[in-house]
Amino acid sequence: MLEHIRDAKTPKEAWDTFVTLFSKRNDTKLQLLENELLSMAQRDMAVAQYFHKVKSICREISELDPTAAIGEARIKRIIVHGLRPEYRGFVAAVQGWPTQPSLVEFENLLAGQEAMAKQMGGVSLKGEEEAKAEALFNDILMRHMAKDCWTKKKPVESNTATSCSKENSEDGWDAEALFATEEEELALTVTTPERIDYKNDWIVDSGCSNHMTGDKQKLQNLSEYNGGRVVVTADNSRLPITHIDKTIVTPRYNTNQVQLQDVYHVPGMKKNLLSVAQLTSSGHYVLFGPQDVKVYRDVKITETPTMEGRRLESIYVMSAESAYVDRTRKNETSDLWHMRLGHVSYSKLSVMVKKSMLKGLPQLDVRTDTVCAGCQYGKAHQLPYDESKFKAKEPLELVHSDVFGPVKYVWVFFMKEKSDNFSKFKEFRDSAEGEVGKKICCLRTDNGGEYRSNEFSQYLRECRIRHQYTCANTPQQNGVAERKNRHLAEICRSMLHAKNVSGRFWAEAMRTAAFVINRLPQPRLGFVSPFEKLWNIKPTVSYFRVFGCVCYVFVPDHLRSKFDKKAVRCIFVGYDNQRKGWKCCDPISGRCYTSRNVVFDEASSWWSSEKEVLPDSREFGDKLQQKMGEHDVQLQTSSDESEDPNGDDVEQRVTQNPWQIGVYQQPNEEGGPSETEESIPQSQLRRSTRIRRPNPKYANAAIIEEATEPETFEEASKSSELMTAMKEEIDALQQNQTWDIVPKIKDVKPISCKWVYKIKRRPDGSIERYKARLVARGFSQQYGLDYDETFSPVAKLTTVRVLLALAANKDWNLWQMDVKNAFLHGELDREIYMTQPMGFQSQDHPEYVCKLRKALYGLKQAPRAWYGKIAEFLTKSGYSVTPADSSLFVKANEGKLAIVLVYVDDLIIAGDDEAEILQTKENLSVRFQMKELGQLKHFLGLEVDRTHEGIFLCQQKYAKDLLKRFGMLECKSTSTPMEPNIKMCAHEGKDLEDATMYRQLVGSLIYLTLTRPDISYAVGVMSRYMQNPKKPHLEAVRRILRYVKNTIDYGLLYKKGEDCKLVGYCDADYAGDHDTRRSTTGYVFKLGSGIISWCSKRQPTISLSTTEAEYRAAAMAAQESTWLIQLMNNLHQPVDYAISLYCDNQSTIRLAENPVFHARTKHVEVHYHFVREKVLQEEIEMRQIKTDEQIADLFTKSLSVGKFEHFRRQHGVIQRMEANIEGEC
Repeated sequence: MLEHIRDAKTPKEAWDTFVTLFSKRNDTKLQLLENELLSMAQRDMAVAQYFHKVKSICREISELDPTAAIGEARIKRIIVHGLRPEYRGFVAAVQGWPTQPSLVEFENLLAGQEAMAKQMGGVSLKGEEEAKAEALFNDILMRHMAKDCWTKKKPVESNTATSCSKENSEDGWDAEALFATEEEELALTVTTPERIDYKNDWIVDSGCSNHMTGDKQKLQNLSEYNGGRVVVTADNSRLPITHIDKTIVTPRYNTNQVQLQDVYHVPGMKKNLLSVAQLTSSGHYVLFGPQDVKVYRDVKITETPTMEGRRLESIYVMSAESAYVDRTRKNETSDLWHMRLGHVSYSKLSVMVKKSMLKGLPQLDVRTDTVCAGCQYGKAHQLPYDESKFKAKEPLELVHSDVFGPVKYVWVFFMKEKSDNFSKFKEFRDSAEGEVGKKICCLRTDNGGEYRSNEFSQYLRECRIRHQYTCANTPQQNGVAERKNRHLAEICRSMLHAKNVSGRFWAEAMRTAAFVINRLPQPRLGFVSPFEKLWNIKPTVSYFRVFGCVCYVFVPDHLRSKFDKKAVRCIFVGYDNQRKGWKCCDPISGRCYTSRNVVFDEASSWWSSEKEVLPDSREFGDKLQQKMGEHDVQLQTSSDESEDPNGDDVEQRVTQNPWQIGVYQQPNEEGGPSETEESIPQSQLRRSTRIRRPNPKYANAAIIEEATEPETFEEASKSSELMTAMKEEIDALQQNQTWDIVPKIKDVKPISCKWVYKIKRRPDGSIERYKARLVARGFSQQYGLDYDETFSPVAKLTTVRVLLALAANKDWNLWQMDVKNAFLHGELDREIYMTQPMGFQSQDHPEYVCKLRKALYGLKQAPRAWYGKIAEFLTKSGYSVTPADSSLFVKANEGKLAIVLVYVDDLIIAGDDEAEILQTKENLSVRFQMKELGQLKHFLGLEVDRTHEGIFLCQQKYAKDLLKRFGMLECKSTSTPMEPNIKMCAHEGKDLEDATMYRQLVGSLIYLTLTRPDISYAVGVMSRYMQNPKKPHLEAVRRILRYVKNTIDYGLLYKKGEDCKLVGYCDADYAGDHDTRRSTTGYVFKLGSGIISWCSKRQPTISLSTTEAEYRAAAMAAQESTWLIQLMNNLHQPVDYAISLYCDNQSTIRLAENPVFHARTKHVEVHYHFVREKVLQEEIEMRQIKTDEQIADLFTKSLSVGKFEHFRRQHGVIQRMEANIEGEC
């Protein structure tokens, strides 16, 4: 372009040159675009693609020639001209509307018809049958628009093909009409070897709603038509009906004369049409063949049909999904109720209908010889064993119990391990006996180890429950539970296969199966349901629906904008015991919720049989067992059904809130509901055109329910374990004389208190103990009034790592102790009054308050008071407080060390003075109530393992819980926590609807960096956007979680026998922050083989050069090295050498060694020259290192896979199995 204006002397000459070059229209391109527009056709394009292409060409033409802009009306005509033939009938109907839709509305309507066509089978007929299929399809579409279309405001008064005309007005026509176009005439001419005689022949039309002819001579006795109906054809022309009478039809291929009743005479019609619907209504059967069509008075069917449809008003359709979704309510059949009732046998269904055993069950015509494909897939038969002669006389007289893989049962309890069986049985006994009002007399089980433990047997003896075992290898003696397992599995498979539901919904299918079976009459109970037998209430089934069917959930007005969808398409997954509503799930987004405003399309399935067919029953069951084998579920049976061969059950109990799917799922672009009807998020107007498929890792509908920590005293009081824990806490407080019960002082407002509950778990997830803590609500305290100073004895995590590294290097033992009720030992220097604890108020003086004598958890001064006590005790025992860390106490005796590290009420004791350590432990146990925890294994979520090489430190359980909490446990893994060379920006991308989840994610990952330096940089970068996170930030955090999934068992290894010297590395990424252009500091220090301290932090100011950025990083590393030297000296590990600090920038090294101020560094703050002073004092020594060997590079930028893994190993971050854990080798 510059070549054209090179010789221009003034800006005006340059501008005139540009005007001459570019002001003329490009006539050639304009002609090409117009030619392309005139020849435009849809062909294989989708409606959205076709519209986009036409509008793009029109836009280009308008830009090239603004004087000939193409209007919306012309664009619509061009689009209609190029549409595929199957849309012609629909377009003709739309053109007959009084108010024409806009171009955008027209595109939306066509897209809806395109989707409907795909639902009806997606097969386009070609050749001979094309026009006939088009006419029938148009008939269906036009019928929808007349009766159910959202644009028509007046109700339709008739379901026939004609409508009542009101004074021949434009609004009085019904689109359910005859479709006989010129295309059809041509098609019929081609399809037969002989030419059709339209004057005499009658055309059999399945889309025509009434016999009609244009030849008045064919009617025998003309009776004038006095109705108000007209006939509307596909081109929107209206033909009047003048006469109605009967006629005689004589087919040309035989001599049988047939009389037709109620034939319309329609002047102007060129064909004689026989209506299939009118023929079948009179009791005839119409059979279409490849070469002919026959009408029978009666037909006997011997073959099983390959396809089966049903009649909807005057036409026949193969899929009810193409009709209005609520039509299924008008067509309740025995097959529908067979599926609603959990694929109950047809014979049992027939009995239930005849005897009206269930409320809401309509009168049905049940054929007992019907074959259900779902039942064949899901059920199998086996020869029965002889039945037991014993029959229980009342509920809970005999309880059958068994454990069956991933199956849920009546009183449902989830177990991660079979060892949880005992606690679950106790819970079952408490709830069952309380609800039924009876006592369990006998428990019959198999010989599983979960039933033979000493504590289980002792508990049964205390409760006076007889325990019966089955003989070895004889599960038939516990046949009720075993049959119930089989029965539930069969019903579950049947429901899944009948609707081709994905296997990940097995848990909801199992819950629904149990719910339904509970309410079905059982022969052994005198055809009374277990629910009615137990609660004396006849169950209602009118709200039952087919599991897995398509449903539409209403979205309330306040949760959507004006043009958003008013319903969300989901699948039905069961019933809710806590709410009066149906539970539904969106398989695309995985979001689940409960609502009463649901419309069901029970004849339809989300997954077509061609696209997703579940494996056979046995194969499915085996895979189900393998997939969910890690979880065991206990099953309890009431004895009322001990003789039931079908193994039906009693009322189901489900813990509240089984759906843990919500904000932690993948964002839903469709904007579906979240969890309940009240929490449906607002959807976006913009729609993506890509095909979405269910993502099992975000839509895991089969979520395992675990014991949760209660929030209130009312919830905790229902647990015997927590009540015991609260009693122990109160006893400890009273023994410690924590308070006195005194009358309430008039002008003093006591602070309140609350119970806090915690379920302590082992690393494998099993429950270790239940813990209850009484906590004062210290937030109501006022500074200077009832407290002065605060301090919490919290050891630095770097101190913990230094201690572990020394213990590994010198092969010290590590002991752990826990102080029971540590804060209760602190003395108070202020008068503080507190309300009496809930559940343990004084019986004599409930209005009194507690005057605290000693500290209590929750008080602002409680940590400081406890620290004063423990520090005083250790100081008197000869320990000294280290200046480097006030929570670290050291005692040296003749070259031997004893070290105590305090973290609130957790103590780590280490050193090589075994006698002193033993004495210290004894003294602590005498002075305080201590709990001896043995060798250090778990500390603040850190897992400490002794290996043959040293000490391995990791957070594997924490990482697994983190992934599980945020729904990423089954996600795909990745090799690096961040994409290489990615640049994050603060203002790019869409805002998150809820930033809380993002902050929780990043906060949880920050704690994981205590043992995972490999994610420090990535987590540090993402923590910069906590204030206003965007969608790309959330995706980047999810990538970190995917990396954690890949390296879940990685940690730090501190080897023994290594050269125990401090070595440092520092680096900086110049102007790495894209928003502020500030640099990133990274440093790391190693003690022996493992790293003990590291940092990845954005610098507070902008650096003007790489040297300045590196110099600032070196200064921060020098500060850390000074503290580490002090800490090592306090631990009697003298650092009598200059610490090597490696840097890959030569200018930085020269600047640190040279005291002269240069012009380019005179602006650097004085405190950054701290590194220069330390170099001169020979405390550190700056050394040159190659960039490829600079391991601190891991903390300044995202690296490639090879470089990242190399540096990670240099840091000592390895896999757990590589550490050679003792006891696992």
